[in-house]
Formats: sequence, C-alpha cells, structure tokens
Amino acid sequence: MNLEPIPTDRLTFRLPQTFEDVADERRHRQERLVAALRLFGRFGFEEGVAGHITARDPEHPDHFWVNPFGMSFKHIRVSDLILVNHEGQVVHGSYHVNQAAFAIHSMVHQARPEVVAAAHSHSVHGKALSSLGVMLEPLTQDACAFYEDHGLFDDYTGVVVDVEEGRRIARALGSHKAVILRNHGLLTVGDSVDAAAWWFITMERSCQAQLLAKAAGPTVPIEHEQAKLTHGQVGNDLVGWINFQPLYDQIVRSDPDLFD
Repeated sequence: MNLEPIPTDRLTFRLPQTFEDVADERRHRQERLVAALRLFGRFGFEEGVAGHITARDPEHPDHFWVNPFGMSFKHIRVSDLILVNHEGQVVHGSYHVNQAAFAIHSMVHQARPEVVAAAHSHSVHGKALSSLGVMLEPLTQDACAFYEDHGLFDDYTGVVVDVEEGRRIARALGSHKAVILRNHGLLTVGDSVDAAAWWFITMERSCQAQLLAKAAGPTVPIEHEQAKLTHGQVGNDLVGWINFQPLYDQIVRSDPDLFD
C-alpha cells in the first residue's frame, strides 16, 4: 500500500453548482426545496398546515416557489410545488398558497434581494424559546453561527396574513440570517436553499440546547471575542451549504420519489 500523501487537488470536495441555463438552475432549486421540506417533515417540524420554505425563481426574481397549502412536508414532490407572484397569486401549479407564507416570505424576499431562500416552521424548541422573548446565547460552538447575526421580532399579533406584518418581520430580520418571532417560532434565510434550510435545522437544535442547559443550571457562555471568531468560522452561507449536503444525500437515497 502506498502511504504517500494524496495531493489535495485529487480529493473530492463539493462546492455549490453554477448554471448557464436558467431552466437547469430552476430545477436545481426545486429539487433542493423539496429535499429540505422532506427533511423538515422527518425532523418533526410540521404543525398541521403551518410552515413553509420558499425559493426565489432564478428567471423571475419577484416570484418564488413554495410548498402547497395543506400538503404534508413528508409527501411533497417537485411536481407539487407552486410558483407565486409578488401579489400572492399562484401562476404555476394546482394548489393554493398559504397566505402566511406569502405575507412573510414575499416581504423578506423583497427586502433582501440577495436571499434565495427563506424557511419558517413551528418547530417545538424554536416555539419554546420564542415564548421567552430572548435571543440565542453563545453557549455552544453551533450557536455561534447566530452570534450577533439574528434578530428578535418582539411582538405577536396573531396569524400573519397581512403584508405589513411581513414588512415588520423583514425589518426585525435586518441583514441577519435569522429572526426569532416571539410566541411564534423561527425564520432563517440564505443565499441557497441548502443554507437557509441548514440554518433553520441547526438553529432549532441550538434552541433545544439552550433550553436544556438553562434548565440544568447556571451556564458558561463563550466570551465575546471567541464567539465572534467562531461566527466567522461557522456562520457564512457556504458553510451552511456544506453542512446541508449529508442531509441532502440521506433524503435523496431514502425518498427518491421527491424528484417526481
């Protein structure tokens, strides 16, 4: 056996794809969107008809693809996705849009043109932490991805069906990757579907870790300078994309019908 070091340029390392054809890019975003939704279903992020992930269309940036209203995350296929315009009207597909999805996501996409995807669901630990009206603390390495990089929408006025409420949420999000919606749940964004979905998954887990740690006793937060350093290491969208890839591989292997 040859034990000479293998040059790094001969080792496999995946990076985000680039596209010359808009149809290929659209299909790619749709497949990643459905994979993310299936994963949300697998992780138990569903709560009835609540929850949605959106992906901006690469050809029509004021339109976004989203899961249909009332369809289980666990069953969604690419052919089920709907395309919604800036007025909340379905322009492609056979199902209704969740009005909360339009009210929130349309304003987020409008306020953040660099954002490709946004994810929101009523996950258990996100809901629990949101009820405290507090932010994520830098208690773990993973939570540092959100250090000084998430907002708090410190209000609750019922189910979000008004675009003005969506604008207020977008303002609370600001330039960050995530926002905690008080008494409601979490919202994350990214420059890819992969990144937005990963930020939601790891933020939910960080909420769980914070709740467990606080219940167990006094905590020891990571100091400011180290938390900032760690954010720089683990908090950018490329890192989010990379972290999503093993989950994408899992769901594609176990649920090949998602591409139908």
